[in-house]
Amino acid sequence: MQIPPGITLGQALKAASIAGTGGEAKVLVQMGEVLVNGEVETRRGRRLREGDVVEVGEERLEVR
Repeated sequence: MQIPPGITLGQALKAASIAGTGGEAKVLVQMGEVLVNGEVETRRGRRLREGDVVEVGEERLEVR
């Protein structure tokens, strides 16, 4: 799935239906379940930039 640049990590997880709520997104991020560009990201407010790749389990999001 493609995500627009400038969106926060938490918003991206909700937009892709990986998390149903902001609270669910927060838990996923805090538990170290979310990778951005292959590295664990613990800031759900991180702004995503073009070219970033977000992975949660089998789900993969590309920022374009």
